[in-house]
Amino acid sequence: MSQSGLIGKSVLVVEDDPKIRQLLRIYLTKEGYEVLEAENGLEAKEKIQQYDPCILILDLMLPKVSGEEICRWVREDLQNMMPIIMLTAKVSEKDRIQGFKLGADDYVVKPFSPAELMVRIEAVLRRTASRCGKLSFTGLTIKPVKAEAWLNGELLELTHFEFKLLHTFMQHPNQVLSRQQILSYIYENNEKSVSDRTIDVHIKHLREKLKQKTTKDYIQTVRGMGYKFVAV
Repeated sequence: MSQSGLIGKSVLVVEDDPKIRQLLRIYLTKEGYEVLEAENGLEAKEKIQQYDPCILILDLMLPKVSGEEICRWVREDLQNMMPIIMLTAKVSEKDRIQGFKLGADDYVVKPFSPAELMVRIEAVLRRTASRCGKLSFTGLTIKPVKAEAWLNGELLELTHFEFKLLHTFMQHPNQVLSRQQILSYIYENNEKSVSDRTIDVHIKHLREKLKQKTTKDYIQTVRGMGYKFVAV
């Protein structure tokens, strides 16, 4: 399966069965997605508000708050159009129709094929690409349209250049980028004259701001070559 345009997309799996959550986590991680999990409806609400995932995989028969209620809450109360795939043991035509009326983008019945579900997720994300213009890796999310970067649910205060640096790194996860490559991505026609030392200083400041909120070293120096954004 092609991962083009999908790496770094965040998926929230809302499922009370830990074996199903584990299975989906394995498949989704392999395909390059950022995987979040919730085991009940209340936890799902909290993570939707905190992380605003790109797509929701939603069981309907959940403890505390039902999947139907979560779907209704997302669409009506939050006015959020994130793609939703219902994954459920409810098999009747009436249930499927109700799911689509509530705002689901797809409806998958248990037992299900994980491989088929991956294809369905990819298809839904491509069909609804305009609904998720962000990238997410292990708690770090960037929203280019809003010029916002979030780490573990907290907004980062970045300069314009720091934001463009982070966006460039997150568009090329686990790749070593030379300083010249970084400049070429930030200034497509390389119209700006910026020294290597200036790039190093901006990256130093960006690292410091990230480390204020996490112990994870997202940006690593590759001696003699450049820098690498470590996605996992």
